[in-house]
Amino acid sequence: MDHLMPTYRRHLLLARGEGSYLEDTAGRRYLDWVTGIAVNALGHRHPRVVEALRQASERFLHVSNLYRTEVQEALAARLSRLTGLDRVFFANSGTEANEAAIKLARRFFAARGEPDRYEIVSVRHGFHGRTLGALAATDKPQYHQGFGPLPPGFRRVPRSDEEGAFQALRAAIGPQTAAVILEVVQGEAGVYP
Repeated sequence: MDHLMPTYRRHLLLARGEGSYLEDTAGRRYLDWVTGIAVNALGHRHPRVVEALRQASERFLHVSNLYRTEVQEALAARLSRLTGLDRVFFANSGTEANEAAIKLARRFFAARGEPDRYEIVSVRHGFHGRTLGALAATDKPQYHQGFGPLPPGFRRVPRSDEEGAFQALRAAIGPQTAAVILEVVQGEAGVYP
């Protein structure tokens, strides 16, 4: 632990996982309610997932987005069919996906000759990641400390459970708005309807 950055209080030393459970080095089992902070709903060591990873690793472990792969092409086509959207951008994390969404929204309007449409509207208490753009959309002042100034052009509106939230969201969208970013289930701030 001496060489890990103290970004979290890590009081458990985990040894393995199986299904919905984690086990520490002393053999104590824990129901995994955290699921990798909501990014691993697959559980741990499911045989089908392990087999898929084994097969994938026999081809390659990672290929840069500089190149195309059959698996990448097939997944992009499937996502396009399911969403009705033309293009797919793959990212390694939710933070990277949010950062890319912010950049793409701003680039879209800049390319249309509307560079003043750069504002991103987010919801109070939402968490969008720890890169500078995603952090600027995140309403967690303790995460902002030491990283300022953050990029400009971000507005926050009340959560859905707060009085007048939907009216505030509608009112916040204006001529400078490029996008609205939502954390649909607010894991960092608790779960709200």
